[in-house]
Amino acid sequence: MKVIVVGGGIMGLATAWGLHRRGHAVTVYEQGPIPNPLGSSGDQHRLIRYPYGDLTGYARMVRQAYEAWQLLWGDLGAEHYHASGTLCVVRDGQSGWVRQAAVDLGRMHLPFEELGAAEVAERYPFIDTHDVRHALHTPSGGVLFPERITAALAKHLRIEGHGVFAQTPVAGVDAARAIVRLADGKADGGDAVVVAAGPWADRLVPGLRGRVTPSRQVAVYLDPPAAYAKAWAAAPMILDQVEATSGGFYAVPPVAGTGLKIGDHTFSRAGDPDRDRDASEDDIARVTGLCRGRLKAFEDYRPVRGKTCFYTVTEDERFIAERQDRGWILSPCSGHGFKFGAIIGLAAADAIDGGREASSLAEWAAGRQAA
Repeated sequence: MKVIVVGGGIMGLATAWGLHRRGHAVTVYEQGPIPNPLGSSGDQHRLIRYPYGDLTGYARMVRQAYEAWQLLWGDLGAEHYHASGTLCVVRDGQSGWVRQAAVDLGRMHLPFEELGAAEVAERYPFIDTHDVRHALHTPSGGVLFPERITAALAKHLRIEGHGVFAQTPVAGVDAARAIVRLADGKADGGDAVVVAAGPWADRLVPGLRGRVTPSRQVAVYLDPPAAYAKAWAAAPMILDQVEATSGGFYAVPPVAGTGLKIGDHTFSRAGDPDRDRDASEDDIARVTGLCRGRLKAFEDYRPVRGKTCFYTVTEDERFIAERQDRGWILSPCSGHGFKFGAIIGLAAADAIDGGREASSLAEWAAGRQAA
């Protein structure tokens, strides 16, 4: 079987990898370079974590995700991951997200501990704990390196004899005939076509319009003050009030040659992925403002640069993995899909190969099935 994959981010490349492992021929078309700095997989790091609040189905999927990443590391001959642990900080009474995360960790027999403000201050001296109610720490979870992963995956697929074409935009998709029309006027076809085009997907699949919304997000890279540099280098990922409807932020520690990054998970639900790419001073001020009063001596942190990224947001933050004729639509999105890239690629390949019902794939990808 020959399969055309549109999109050279983690979902497209991981699906191609899964199909390769099943003996199928794959051709991947990516509109930009690989890794594409404009794509949702184009940054220094992404997080993988078990705490998931009310989305318990996704918490249960994380173990499968780890198993799939280990399989991928074996094929690539390198592990693009750093185990950091996870710290969830609660600063007001709205701690239901963290309570549910603790329940899920217990059910999965994963170690965790609940910390008071004094314990947080002792272990993580850079955190301002004046309004911290409590925190949850688990040694599970860590940092994936997306640019390294996508570059290595593309190289692996090429070595194995598959076509991986960067700088080759697709202008249209005919799912009924499994044909793609390239921007240069040429066409290519196969037995199936996979659309994993991130925030551009609704331009190729009209049925996605209204179901997914491109969402411009801004993260900021910082240099911490010298007094806290060593503590940050050994820090876990931090989710500070991440369950809040606004005002929460996440922090990724500077590990394996990457920078310290902060961002928020509040969806803008605005922006054009072909435009709006420069992070303005106002963008940087908004994101860094979330840390004032939460990180000690924050006035001594130096912003290095802002980074824009586009999420592809669904209303309920659940993933879309659907069959349409001979086409397959993959949109594991809403800012929490990268961690599942390897396992979704394997699962999608299973469905395309006929080993799994399309309806089962859709329900599982939506976080409604554990296996």
